[in-house]
Amino acid sequence: MNQFIVVAAVALLVTVPARSQGLVDPSKVAPEYREAAEKRRAEQIRQRECALKADLEKVLPRDRTDYLNHCLDAIAAKQ
Repeated sequence: MNQFIVVAAVALLVTVPARSQGLVDPSKVAPEYREAAEKRRAEQIRQRECALKADLEKVLPRDRTDYLNHCLDAIAAKQ
């Protein structure tokens, strides 16, 4: 039992935290891909805005996907 606890503790300490994907920087992309990078960055910003709204409204994890989809649809409808 003690060995299991020690192994579990070491495994938790050694794991690397997962990092989210950073925002695309269009200035660091080849010129022929710059337009696509700008579109991707705009989409990432919209997604982050909706995720922040979900966090502020304390949306439950089970409802988060629906909330984010609704939020993204609302933003798209405004444009």
